[in-house]
Amino acid sequence: MGKMIEGTWRSDTWIRNQQGEFRREPTTFRDPIEADDDATYRVEADRYHLYVSYACPWAHRTLIVRALMGLEDAIGVSVVHPHMLEDGWSFDTDFDGATGDRIGNRQFLRHLYSDADPNYTGRVTVPVLWDTERETIVNNESREIIRNFSTQFRELATNGVDLYPEKVRDEIDEVIDAIYEPINNGVYRSGFATTQEAYDDAVTELFEALQRWDDHLQDNRYLCGDVFTEADVCMFTTLIRFDPVYYGHFKCNIKHVYEFDNLWNYTLEIYQMPGIAETCRFDHIQSHYYYSHETINPTRIVPRGPYLDRRADHDRHRLPGGIATPSPA
Repeated sequence: MGKMIEGTWRSDTWIRNQQGEFRREPTTFRDPIEADDDATYRVEADRYHLYVSYACPWAHRTLIVRALMGLEDAIGVSVVHPHMLEDGWSFDTDFDGATGDRIGNRQFLRHLYSDADPNYTGRVTVPVLWDTERETIVNNESREIIRNFSTQFRELATNGVDLYPEKVRDEIDEVIDAIYEPINNGVYRSGFATTQEAYDDAVTELFEALQRWDDHLQDNRYLCGDVFTEADVCMFTTLIRFDPVYYGHFKCNIKHVYEFDNLWNYTLEIYQMPGIAETCRFDHIQSHYYYSHETINPTRIVPRGPYLDRRADHDRHRLPGGIATPSPA
């Protein structure tokens, strides 16, 4: 896992403390995009370009929100190759769905970061929201990118979807905070742990949190009641990867997600929403994790299974609610 240090790429850096615990570094580019003509980064169609990996759950969030809102024509996308090796994310195109750099013809994602800041120090991660006008990175924090899409980009959206409805905004923020460390990052804390104690702590916290939200979904259609929000997007991108990758590769094997009645039905409902399945590329997901993490899987053998029927019937329709569509003003 590599890192830029004062503009120079280093391929031998890992983020773990002396206890063997994985530590995720904070993202660096955190500028907002605003629906304001005087803003440095103002909302405009065709100005911003999104760099993603289909494998990455953080990048997947941005693809889902873009699709649900109907922002495909307003925001272009480039998809990296799923194999992240010594040079980091690459723009190689010898894997179905990997597009190359559609606007800059770069070889590696790190070149995007060095173009934005020649002295950049930090991780080279996806998603990245690039400003084609100022030729720089606006934001590389997934939570802030989807918030910008779901609020500031509403004027460009072709679907009347509200993923941050005003009546539950505080709850949405609280839930996203609540699931981040034990679940979204918990799978990584389990998989990248290098001591038994660090792994045991992370995986125990992970499954306690999964059980808590499974219980919550017994009487609630979504994480924030009866309306689908950003919080559900943030939960879904971890759940949809859980059985194909995290269960085996990251040793999160106390229980499959499909063994949680409510979490599995919830996952099926979201997967079957219009536009969602098209953002889920399991070939990229499994190939990335099993091939890229040589320290965990030195043979780089990518498993064939599991075979899961994600189009199976589910019982979520017994509960009220759905995606919020704003009423005309």
